[in-house]
Amino acid sequence: PRQLKRPGQAARISAADREAARKRQQEREREQEAATRAEAAARGVHDVVKQHYNAVPERGQKWRKTDSKIKGLRSFNNWVKSTLIQKFSPGDESVGQGRSGEPILVLDIGCGKGGDLQKWGAAPKRVDLYVGVDPADVSIDQARERFQQMKRRPHRGRGPPAHDFHCEFHTKDCFGEWLGDIPIIKDVGIDPSVGPDGNGMAARWGGGGFDVVSMMFCMHYAFESESKARGMLKNVAGALKKGGRFLGVIPNSDVLSAKVEEHHKKHQKAANAVAAPPLSDKPNEPTTSDNKDTKDSGPPPVEFGNSIFRVAFPGPTPPDGIFRPPFGWKYFYFLEEAVETVPEYVVPWEAFRALAEEYNLELQYRKPFKEVWDEERDDRELGPLSERMGVRERGGGELLVGREEMDAAGFYHAFCFYKV
Repeated sequence: PRQLKRPGQAARISAADREAARKRQQEREREQEAATRAEAAARGVHDVVKQHYNAVPERGQKWRKTDSKIKGLRSFNNWVKSTLIQKFSPGDESVGQGRSGEPILVLDIGCGKGGDLQKWGAAPKRVDLYVGVDPADVSIDQARERFQQMKRRPHRGRGPPAHDFHCEFHTKDCFGEWLGDIPIIKDVGIDPSVGPDGNGMAARWGGGGFDVVSMMFCMHYAFESESKARGMLKNVAGALKKGGRFLGVIPNSDVLSAKVEEHHKKHQKAANAVAAPPLSDKPNEPTTSDNKDTKDSGPPPVEFGNSIFRVAFPGPTPPDGIFRPPFGWKYFYFLEEAVETVPEYVVPWEAFRALAEEYNLELQYRKPFKEVWDEERDDRELGPLSERMGVRERGGGELLVGREEMDAAGFYHAFCFYKV
């Protein structure tokens, strides 16, 4: 039989190797702990936002139009959303939309209490299916009730009633979870291979089955992290058919960047004025200055707004106003009667646009709210609509939105992407 050799020095695990293995194990444990903490923190923000929207009372349409302190802002925001729906929900025949008049399928991510149901009922192309998804379960219950109330209203005029479409609501974390688990979305069609991490099947699969995915006033929560932003885009692009439209409104990062840069320049100028010592007649002689503490404490956190809205960053911000990396830039937002100081996240526009391209979403339209108004207020359809919605007086009259309300509206911009 073959003689077994005694293990030599090379076969033994040295103390250095054991130490290296121990350090690798510690590093893996630290990474796991960090991932667990990050997940818990993310869940914490998700729960805070969910609890906030669950707690917002449903005051009714009459109160919103008469007693609300921000009724002009509410009307203006709703008109901008209606404008997006009117302009882009029908689609462009050249990019894959079916025959004119064919009904559309709509997925409303972050649908809240169903506030856009009537807007979709008035869309240029009839809605055949509306699916509303939101993480706030109380809001979803209220959305279901709102749709039932719409169905109970008497129908006036010609044509089918605005609520003549199939409607479903589901509670779901739309950024942290895959929407393909929802039966109706799976039945319509959602592409699991979309995006840069797909397996190359997307081209053969042809995408999802929805004509429109809408995301009004909620996408900024996805930019807490890159994984959430990508999860959001995978849900959006996966659900859209080729030629489908992705509509949304979000806080305008250009506004945030300008405010941050202005803040830093202002405080740098003030710091320079304080720090500049008086010239001394004698060389090398210490100068007298009240600025005895030379340690740079940095400027105070950025905060801006007016009596009805407020934005406040809790920590340091980039002096040049460029948010790098583009994820996790938290600020707190307050809006009178509507938002009680909840955490939101900057959506750096160019980073978002570039990321969307990775999911075959091509930008077609982007406008700040004020520019939407300037361009569309005299449109033969959207102009009269603004009067009916209480944005301005009848007959092309005076704007019914106050100066501070218009400043609050100026915080947002609207967009439309096409699935290519």
